[in-house]
This record gives sequence, C-alpha cells and structure tokens, in this order.
Amino acid sequence: MRLLFCCLLLLAAVLPVRAEVTGEMEAALREQGLTGAVWALVTPEGVATGAAGLADAGTGEAMRPDHRVQMGSVTKTVLATGVLRLVTMSRLSLDQPLADILPTVAIDNPWTATHPLRLRHLLDHTSGLDDARLWQVFSLLPTPDTPLVQGISRPGKALRLRWPPGQRFSYSNTGYTLLGMVVEAVTGERYEDWLDRELLTPLGMRDSTFGFVTQTGPDADPRLAMGHFDDGSTQAAIPWFTRPAGQFTTSAADMARLAQFLMDDGMINGLPFIASDLLHAMGHQTGTAAAKAGLPIGYALGLQARDRHGVVGLCHAGNIVGYRAMLCLYPDQGKAFFVSVNADSETASYTALDATLIRSLGLPTLPPLPPVADPDREKWQGLYTPLPNRFNQFSYLDGLTATVTVAAVSDGLLLTNMQRPDRLLLPLGNGLFRQQDRSIASHVFMDDSEGVSFSDGGQSYQRVQAWRFWLGWLSVGVGLLGLGWLLLAGLWRLTFGPRSLGGMVSISALLALALPAPFLIWGQSFLALGDATVGSVLLAVVTGLLPVALLAALYLDRHHTGRLPWLDRFASVAALQWLTVLAAAGLVPLRLWG
Repeated sequence: MRLLFCCLLLLAAVLPVRAEVTGEMEAALREQGLTGAVWALVTPEGVATGAAGLADAGTGEAMRPDHRVQMGSVTKTVLATGVLRLVTMSRLSLDQPLADILPTVAIDNPWTATHPLRLRHLLDHTSGLDDARLWQVFSLLPTPDTPLVQGISRPGKALRLRWPPGQRFSYSNTGYTLLGMVVEAVTGERYEDWLDRELLTPLGMRDSTFGFVTQTGPDADPRLAMGHFDDGSTQAAIPWFTRPAGQFTTSAADMARLAQFLMDDGMINGLPFIASDLLHAMGHQTGTAAAKAGLPIGYALGLQARDRHGVVGLCHAGNIVGYRAMLCLYPDQGKAFFVSVNADSETASYTALDATLIRSLGLPTLPPLPPVADPDREKWQGLYTPLPNRFNQFSYLDGLTATVTVAAVSDGLLLTNMQRPDRLLLPLGNGLFRQQDRSIASHVFMDDSEGVSFSDGGQSYQRVQAWRFWLGWLSVGVGLLGLGWLLLAGLWRLTFGPRSLGGMVSISALLALALPAPFLIWGQSFLALGDATVGSVLLAVVTGLLPVALLAALYLDRHHTGRLPWLDRFASVAALQWLTVLAAAGLVPLRLWG
C-alpha cells in the first residue's frame, strides 16, 4: 500500500507536466497549420512519449503515442550507427577507401592521389559528391526492391567529385545511398535485412524497420500515420531510389531507445556493441577546413552540432514527402527529444515544436559568447557563392540567387541574400563570428590558398569577383528583355500584322513553351517530376527548339530592313546569348529526368 501511494504521488507529479507539453504541442500544431505529431522526451529519469493532432486528416483518426511514423533524413543517423557497428566489428574502417569496398562503382575523383574518397567522407557529407538529381528524388519508377546501384547514377555515368574529399561539407543523399551499398557489399545481404536484424533488434527497436512500409495497398500498416501536404491532402509513403538516405519507419518509443544508446557507452548487456570513441565522435567534426579553423558547429558520423534556442545539441533533421522530423541529443545532461510531424509544409515553422520540447526538458541555457573588437572585419566584405553547392544540377541558379553579400557594419558583419532573412554576425576573434540569435560561434571566415571563404558548418561559400556576379544578372536581364520583346512584338503582329516568316517561327517557339504546363501541373503528380513523362519530354523539346527557332528566324528575315526588323534582330541576339549560357549550364534543353 505504501509503495502504491508513492507511485500514485509520483504519477500525480508527472502527469501535469506531460499534459502541459501536450497542450503546448497541440497549440503549436494549430498555429502552424500542421496535422499531427508524435514525440519522445528522454531524461535520466526515463522516457515520456506523447502525441497530438491527427494521424489521418482524411479519416479524422487521432494521433496516438504508439503510432508508427516516418522521419526522412533522420534515417542517416540510424544508418551511420549501423556502419559504426561494422567498424566496431572490424569489418570496415572509417579511413578505408571506398574503391576498396565498391570497386565497380565509377568515381571521377581528380584528387585521388592525394585525397582518395574514404568511408568517413560519406558519413560526414564531406565526399564532394552532388546531393541528388531530380530523378533520384522525384520519381514514381522505383520499387521497394530496386537495386541501390540504380539510384546513384545513370548507367555508364561516373559519380563526379566537385571538391577534394574531406575539406568541405556538402550534404549528399547520394553519399548515404552509397553507404547502403557498402553495408550490402560487406554483409552479402540487403542492407535493410542486415540492419534490422543486427542493429535494430539488439537495440530493442522492434517497432522500427529500414524496409519499405506504407499506409495503402494489400500490405498497408494501419499503425503508420498518414503523410500530409500544406492543403491537408494525404500522401502515402512511396519507394525511393535513394532509400538508405531516408527510408525508415519507427515509433517515438523506439527513437527514445536509440537516443539513450547513443548517449551511453556503446555497451549492450555488458558487452561492447559500438566502440565508445566512435559514439562520442558523432556530431564532432574535426577534419574540415572550417573545423580546423575553430568552428565548433559541424556534421560528423550521422549527427550535427546544432545551436538553437539557447542550447547546443547533436541533432539530425529529416524531411520526406508528407513528413518532417527532428532528433536532438544533449549527452552532457543525458537528455534528448525526438519529434515526427506527419505534415510536409513549406510555410510552417517546425522550430516552434522543437522549442516546446527543449523547454520541457529543462535544459540549462548557454549565455551567448560576448563579441570582441574586430578592426579587421572589413577584409571579409564581398560577394560569396555556395561552393560546392548542394545540387549541382542547379549550380547556375544558385550562383544567381544563393550568393551572399557580406558587409561590415558597426556591430560586426551583415549577411544578406535573396533566399534568407538578413543575419547579423558578431565577431568573436580569429575569423569566428556568432549569429545574433545563437550562443556559440556559428560562422568562420578563412583566407587560404583556395581564396577567401566562410562556412556556417552546413554550407561553404567562396568569395567571387563582383563583376562576374553582376555580369550574370546582366545576361539574365538582357535575355529576358529580348524574349519579352519577341513575345509582345510577335503577338502584336499575329493580331494586327505585318507578319514575316521569321517572326512567325519566333512567336510559335515562344508560345510552344506553354505546351508542357497542363501536363506538368494537372496531368501528373509532382512526385514524378524527375521521370520522363509526356510533360517533361515536351518541356525538353520546346526548350531545346527555342534557340534553334531564334537562329532560324534571324536567317529567314535577314533581308528585312527598317527599325523594327533590327529591333527583332537585337532581341533575338539578346535572347540567344542567355540561352547559350543556360545551355552551358545544362539547363537548355531542360531535361528534368537528366
């Protein structure tokens, strides 16, 4: 009776805390227009799981703490843990060249002699590989059994490294797909089967699997919460080419078990399962140029040091169609949280959910490092472009829109660009800066043999000459003006005349650009954006024919005289120079499946 009373007293002390968290999470979901969420809170005293919102907006089913969920790229943390298990078993080495493990995978590495691609580089996203192309991510062609090799490159194409391995961070789903192939090469089994049996089962994660699980069809899992989009529409899970990088079904309780293990000493039942030094190295990058320059924020072995809401944790975010997720560990306090939201929104602030869970853990906040005088901060001014950028397919567009302007201001450095709000960096000395809303150094500026650059731990930027940047935008502006003139003049002549053969060719090619739109917007799922569909093939044809048509128009109307024909010629040349630039960047013809 006395024991029962104590238990009831303890329960009474805990339940209001859990109810308060649930209430705050429900409020955050409503404010952000999100469907539902499950979460786990880990403390030295134990684990608490919770849920809020809906598991399926279509049926109105409420989310429960035991619902299974998906978590996108948080999968990488679990896969990396499996690779570390193989390293502990001496079946792999972190510094082992990938060519020794996967000799049949063609890698174009111009720095092989001095910087071979190693297993560690794949785990750390420092391989120099591209992230992924559209066909690897947006495709309805793969099945749960598609061989992994089909998901890394097209037949006969080598994987090209864009930077010496180990030097710079650049997120790569292709790299983690290669890690799945590494597991298969070493074990002789499908990576899903080996990891489910040899990693998840010993960890007690019996509600989790690397295998494909979905909410529809004959093998549907009724416990798997449905995914959703911004408009509330539902989306069942689909197979992916790059599935080792993001395919994982789990529960909040299972992710709590993983978090507890990752923060411990790597032992299971008194026996070493993963070497403790490997576990302790997760999230602690030491090899990149930014890390060597003193930046404490970086990615290593499947986790990233993350400074948010006044605390620094070892985290991994995840995003897959219909879902967003976050795992954060705070090993010094023995605390962690996991949250998975079954809504993939482009407008919601998921950090509101993270902040609620961080507050509920009662983590001590770090006082922000105080700024120091930095009379030399002007040396870092200039324009910086992502190098390497994450998606090589769109490097030209990133060069125009992701370029960052760094300006010295009285407080430090001001970073501005088109894709993000302005950021104020406060100087900490030795090239280190702290973003105003962070606690520790968030950026490091470097001046070395490669030139002037900076890193925020998640992206590197190289300083470029301003005239090159503005010349690029001048090319865009002149090209758009030329196309605009040809379109408006062509429509005028179609309506009122006079018409010329060249003019009709030009306007026909321009109007044809609208042909793919109905097929791409209404005739197919956006999940097939990287497939060779009617819409995408039409898009490639009309964008490829446009420069040909403009050249033909110049030839056909070469004998026409007068002010308007000359304006047409100038407009055609203006448009052609930009189309030539786009062709050099691989964007004309625009082959989404390429």
